[in-house]
Amino acid sequence: MSVDLSQFHQVFFEESFEGLDVMESELLDMDPADVDDETVNNIFRAAHSIKGGAGTFGFMPVSEFTHVLETLLDEIRSGKRSMEPRYVDLFLQSVDCLRGMLSDMQDGNDPETERPAELRKEFEKILGMEQESAAAENTDADSDEKDHGWLIDVHPHTDLLMTGNEPFRMFRELRELVGEDSFDVTADIDNVPELSSLTPEECIINWQIKVTTSVPLDDIKAIFEWVEDECDLTYSPLTGDADTAADNSTTPDQKAPEEQEQQPQETPEVATEKAPVIAEAEKSAKPAKAPKKAAESSSIRVSIDKVDSLINMVGELVITQSMLGQLGQDFDLSRLAKLQEGLSQLEQNTRELQESVMKIRMMPISFAFSRFPRLVRDLGGQLGKKVVLETIGEQTELDKTVMEKINDPLVHLVRNSMDHGLETTEQRIAAGKCEEGTITLNAYHQGGNIVIEVADDGAGLNEDRILKKAIEKGLVPENNSLTPEEIHNLIFLPGFSTAEAVSDISGRGVGMDVVRRNIQALNGSIEVKSQRNVGSTFIIRLPLTLAILDGQLVKVCEETYIFPLVSIVESIQIHRSSLNHVTGSQYVMQLRDEYIPIVRLDKIFGLREEKDVVDEMMLVVVEGDNEKIGIVVDDLLGQQQVVIKSLEQNYQKVSGISGATILGDGTVALIIDISSIGKNIVPVKRNQNRSERAA
Repeated sequence: MSVDLSQFHQVFFEESFEGLDVMESELLDMDPADVDDETVNNIFRAAHSIKGGAGTFGFMPVSEFTHVLETLLDEIRSGKRSMEPRYVDLFLQSVDCLRGMLSDMQDGNDPETERPAELRKEFEKILGMEQESAAAENTDADSDEKDHGWLIDVHPHTDLLMTGNEPFRMFRELRELVGEDSFDVTADIDNVPELSSLTPEECIINWQIKVTTSVPLDDIKAIFEWVEDECDLTYSPLTGDADTAADNSTTPDQKAPEEQEQQPQETPEVATEKAPVIAEAEKSAKPAKAPKKAAESSSIRVSIDKVDSLINMVGELVITQSMLGQLGQDFDLSRLAKLQEGLSQLEQNTRELQESVMKIRMMPISFAFSRFPRLVRDLGGQLGKKVVLETIGEQTELDKTVMEKINDPLVHLVRNSMDHGLETTEQRIAAGKCEEGTITLNAYHQGGNIVIEVADDGAGLNEDRILKKAIEKGLVPENNSLTPEEIHNLIFLPGFSTAEAVSDISGRGVGMDVVRRNIQALNGSIEVKSQRNVGSTFIIRLPLTLAILDGQLVKVCEETYIFPLVSIVESIQIHRSSLNHVTGSQYVMQLRDEYIPIVRLDKIFGLREEKDVVDEMMLVVVEGDNEKIGIVVDDLLGQQQVVIKSLEQNYQKVSGISGATILGDGTVALIIDISSIGKNIVPVKRNQNRSERAA
């Protein structure tokens, strides 16, 4: 029976990416002048696991590339070589290369071959120096032995299969190494009992492998390194025929030559049958090539404490359900108090169960922060700046989906701080600062949100330069008088950049506007605080999860809509005397020292015929894209925590609507997309003079 190995591919990819993260982290923390043995061992184990897994699942490009990387690591950990800075750089480049190859394979595509080949040549160049020296010292006798190959006796312990090891995978990898014509395997089935006495979990077959080509013994041992503790392995050089090599073998359980001669026909027969089996299994083990990107599949690791808490909540819910079931069997008014008590308990259990389920999706933000030491190191070297990265609040938790979507904005902000925020070493020394700049990533909970701060101790935002650039690009009028906060917000405008030259880091006018747009898509906000010659801080506020929304229910005509509570600034009653007509059907309202554009949902969604705003209506002032707008509603119904359902997946994308939810009475309420609604209005300047008053 053939086993479909593709079902395990996703687990392999996830574990491999985790191994690469371990390798990258250890390499970044490593001091080549003072290398800790355990650090090298951790890197070696991660590389070895990736190599073994790739070989098992037939991802040979990854296995072959990791093999040369592992060889250099093995020489370093055995003391044959000392760690050098150039080795660290090469290992880091290899981590990037492997990550790309694995990503391609995960998507069902062929991996890149050019970059792995370049790096492999670098490894072989390093390893070849010592190999050539060692080859010159070998005697002719040693050379004669190696030219003939090796005889390998594999005597597995009976519990080999129960440890998750599969001999065939190792045999296949060895055959790939030496070539099919130089590989021969023979099975010894003398210990196999009758079928009625057979225990499938036990490995009771021994093998003898003949390699008839010159290959380093270390390369062969590396293949069987996985099972050194679960097998008795013997390696004998082939100096003549196989019988001579067998005489030199020291395996305790090996048969004497006389015993082997008593069964001359059995061994060749087994070997003949084995070859097509290996070929067939190998064919089935190769991953199928997908013509397009594979469907995304992700998983999450959950601590046992969270699982136990969830099980306890389910238990409480079952008890409450049982109690309510008994009340319903013979209910009368005398038991009304018991029913109310049971319903109250059910509400509490449901709320606690919801919280437990949501906690399962929560992950520490250290998963997002862990990518930045490498980014800071590489950019620092590219820009010629000395930079120290500090992280605070790595254990602060947020939803996995939010974490995945916040990665790109954080990368933009860190790159911006590296390029624009921090000065060069000479500039910092001249300003009386430490020559090393500092970038700080800080995360903490605030109310129902998570706050992420990206701070640097650089020169701060140059407000005069920002305003000058904005005027040059026509982003703001020349005679506009802006506050420092408004000038700071100009950096989030599309096409804005103060870089003098375009590079692969900055200067194209994209990045900061994408940051704000992506954060707002997560129902979040971003602001910047800066002080000249002290530094800048970008503050991101995000909801802890995208699955649940704290919303304000409003009534428009006969429909119920939901505004995200985080977007609401205030709610006021409309007075017609405060409305001003601007152009067409656009109205604005003077609210203290600014004018707020007015939006009518009944008009946008065609709920009723055109009707003048009356004093009884309510105005909900919301903020989106750093602009305030007023939305006219008939009534405020209350606040409620709702579960978000995708309207696009279940129906189609609707302009002005970000999702939907089901209310307690079973009706569907649509969730308003504040940013999209704001695009339907005519832009209004903050200091616009009052025009025609509404009649």
